[in-house]
Amino acid sequence: MTALSPLLKQATPVTVDHALGCEVFDSDGGRHLDFTAGIGVVSTGHCHPKVVAAAQEQVGKLIHGQYTTVMHQPLLELIGKLSGVLPSHLDSLFFANSGSEALEASLRLSRQATGRPNVIVFHGGFHGRTVATATMTTSGTRFSAGFSPLMGGVHVAPFPTAYRYGWSEEEATAFALKELDYILATLTSPQETAAFIVEPVLGEGGYIPGNTAFFQGLRERADKHGILLVMDEVQTGFGRTGKMFGHQHFDVRPDIITLAKGIASGFPISGIAASEELMAKAWPGSQGGTYGGNAVACAAAVATLGVIEEEGLVANSAERGTQLLAGARAAAIDGIGDVRGLGLLVGSEFTAADGTPDSARAAKAQQTAARKGLLLLTCGAHMNVVRMIPPLVVTAEQVDEALGIWSEVLKEV
Repeated sequence: MTALSPLLKQATPVTVDHALGCEVFDSDGGRHLDFTAGIGVVSTGHCHPKVVAAAQEQVGKLIHGQYTTVMHQPLLELIGKLSGVLPSHLDSLFFANSGSEALEASLRLSRQATGRPNVIVFHGGFHGRTVATATMTTSGTRFSAGFSPLMGGVHVAPFPTAYRYGWSEEEATAFALKELDYILATLTSPQETAAFIVEPVLGEGGYIPGNTAFFQGLRERADKHGILLVMDEVQTGFGRTGKMFGHQHFDVRPDIITLAKGIASGFPISGIAASEELMAKAWPGSQGGTYGGNAVACAAAVATLGVIEEEGLVANSAERGTQLLAGARAAAIDGIGDVRGLGLLVGSEFTAADGTPDSARAAKAQQTAARKGLLLLTCGAHMNVVRMIPPLVVTAEQVDEALGIWSEVLKEV
């Protein structure tokens, strides 16, 4: 019989019958709290009525209108909605389908606009699985191993991961910026460096927030050398961190941001935003694609942004994120070395007594939680971080319920 690739293993044993909000119901009628949100995708929860209605209505009007062939109303409405939430200087948009495509588009624009071949990424970042984006990904070798040679022109600088280094955040930040300067002096000349590409919070790398001093240090160096600053907001965008975009926590001005995941509550759409002046420097023919800006996905995105605004979901993310982080820290046991996060991105890092990553215990905790009705995922280079990513509609009661289950899990593992 034909089947899925054996490499596509489920993180939980759940076969979904239907889902609503933060709850998933399996084919046997069991209820599960979904604190994965489709890896941060279903921002307004599963099957929000307004998103469902918008998609259903659009399916009856136009499913596919290729947006370099014809223009359609949902795309125009989405551009209007985004103009109300994007930083004002990012007034030009290109749409694609996936986060990887958005990162490739930002890479292509950066190289074409500057005429420079190299980019610098930051250790622990995740940017995708295509050849280019896997080359830029350093959150784990599983994303880039086995299909070399990878793309040239990518250099890796430290991210201020204080817990891993065993330093204070200030020490880790000073080290990261000092090493960046050394890389610019020894590996890629500033005159050959097109962009810094960085996540505001490392996602697959272990849910590690950056900080203001670090990102302002990147901005200062970018301005000094004519380098572009690209903020990868694929996982941190659209309210996930308690602000509309993750970089807004750090008072930093990006030249390009990448968009995907939470923008359309589960429909595939992504994009990049830049200034019109910068976007115009892309070469003719370098932007396009058959499915980019799909009409149904755009309609869902317009509805999603409407729900985020109407229901105050950015503020809810901040409030529930504070509750979730505090609760996860209170529940932590000796085997958890660090609990960190920003907004509704919370990670608990499992560490053995000798300080080494405890991947087995993290996996056991994640699987035990699934059996108890709480769906979680792991991340980190050693997959020893259990992450909580509930939809932005999560309630205080649901956070308390999840923390209760998590406490029970930690007593067992």
